[in-house]
Amino acid sequence: MNRKSRKPNVSSAERAALLDLLQIRFEKNPHRHEGVVWAKVVARLEARPEKLASLHEMERTGGEPDVIGFDREAGEFHFVDCSAESPKGRRSVCYDRAALESRKEHKPAHSAVEWAEEMGIELLTESQYRDLQELGEFDRATSSWVQTPPAIRELGGALFGDRRYATVFIYHNGAQSYYAARGFRGLLRV
Repeated sequence: MNRKSRKPNVSSAERAALLDLLQIRFEKNPHRHEGVVWAKVVARLEARPEKLASLHEMERTGGEPDVIGFDREAGEFHFVDCSAESPKGRRSVCYDRAALESRKEHKPAHSAVEWAEEMGIELLTESQYRDLQELGEFDRATSSWVQTPPAIRELGGALFGDRRYATVFIYHNGAQSYYAARGFRGLLRV
């Protein structure tokens, strides 16, 4: 996927390799998606090539996406980054464009909100982040930006989460901050 365009440009070889990898991960982690049938997931993916492009970017940047459920009301499968730590290829980013522009020096290359949008995914909400943590232990040495309520963002802050001391924490930081161990996790609706 081109960083400035969400048009799919996944080759047929990359598509086949990605689907094989996703199936292997799906089969190794049945606790993440009880009752979900892989053949139905593949059928939806094949009908939506732009979603494959987003999944390809999630994988390419270290997210290890996997199906974590099915929303019956919306008729959508949910893929989320399930890498043990915040995706390595998506770290050292501030929260959003306004935060990036507010930095006078030592600007990071990207912001989490914009990058997620370019990938065609959503940053996890605090609730989605906590739900993910019910499926495993994530961000034990890193942290991940999560969607921040407008009232907090208007005051200059942003939220992130991690797992320490067998507990999931949601913290705040200045939105313009960035760290080598903080990235973002995404949700893709298929």
